Amino acid sequence: MLSLRPKVKELTFQLFSRSLHPELFDVFKTRQIQRGSYNAQVDITRDGHVITFQHDGTTIAEVSSAQSQPLPQRRRLLAHPIAGERNEALNCRGIEYQTSFQLEVVPQEVFWAFQQELSQDSELRGMVHFFDNSGRMATGAMSYINLETRQNSLLVQAFHTFPDDLAIIKSQSVFSV
Repeated sequence: MLSLRPKVKELTFQLFSRSLHPELFDVFKTRQIQRGSYNAQVDITRDGHVITFQHDGTTIAEVSSAQSQPLPQRRRLLAHPIAGERNEALNCRGIEYQTSFQLEVVPQEVFWAFQQELSQDSELRGMVHFFDNSGRMATGAMSYINLETRQNSLLVQAFHTFPDDLAIIKSQSVFSV
């Protein structure tokens, strides 16, 4: 399966109070987590990621995806274009959710240094997927997700690179019960 990224200007960050059908996404890596009274699934997708967090019969799903991605409107709690920097926090029936995400467009040398550093860190921990190049750049994009699990919380740090745009999306989300 060819795994190229969309343009960074097409991306949105959304949160749902429901699970989403897995067939809606091209998933390249998946990690299942069961800890304390919660379970979670973290997916690296073509556009970014999907994090599904469940506790005591409540589910929330964070999605970083293209605006053209067909996602339901029902039970959508947040929807923001990925541009600049944004912070959000909310409580969904016993799940405390906090997130911070930002888009950085950087000079080419900074971009490649960051991607190389991420690539080296990915060998030690976390989840990583390297995407095919677009033909314009010698190296393709990458997604790296670091997970920290605690008895009552999950911290997810995600980094998605977009070489054609010299852009990096960074997000940090905390799910607590």
